[in-house]
Amino acid sequence: MIITGMDHFQSVCKKKLVEWYHEHKPEVEIDLSNVFIVWSCKTLQNYKCLASTDISGDGIYAEYTYNGDKQALYEDVYGKITNTCHTKG
Repeated sequence: MIITGMDHFQSVCKKKLVEWYHEHKPEVEIDLSNVFIVWSCKTLQNYKCLASTDISGDGIYAEYTYNGDKQALYEDVYGKITNTCHTKG
């Protein structure tokens, strides 16, 4: 896989997250319009981004890392475990 720029990288990541949903959560109806990039950066030949969806209550987000030396894309998918409010240090 060769990434040609940030827009291309983000597009690939969005498609990969939709594919992940279709494989792991087939009951969830999702397409590219449901996916957004939270954060992304490029350092030297490497790219990284965090992607999530607008699926209510889902709590899933994905981290994508592209290693430009190996031309390989890595995907880590996470889910929200807890949501706790702390008012005192």
